[in-house]
Amino acid sequence: MEAVNILDARNNLSRLVAAAARGEEVVIANRGTPVVRLVPVDVALEPDHSLAAAAMWFLKNPPPEGRKRSIAELDQQIQQNREAWD
Repeated sequence: MEAVNILDARNNLSRLVAAAARGEEVVIANRGTPVVRLVPVDVALEPDHSLAAAAMWFLKNPPPEGRKRSIAELDQQIQQNREAWD
């Protein structure tokens, strides 16, 4: 596709976006000088914020195996930390 001037691009933006999404090269020019190229977005670059992605992350990155503490020990540590704030 040849360069399209800004006014034509503004008037035909939907058509140009559809062309870029199909993989066609779309260049927008300002007074005959190419300034912008429309390209489709690579979906693989966008982060996946789904629950399945979070679950996979936790499977690949398990928490470190540390000292296991009882609920009473955790409560005691929390209370000590709170007292230290005062």
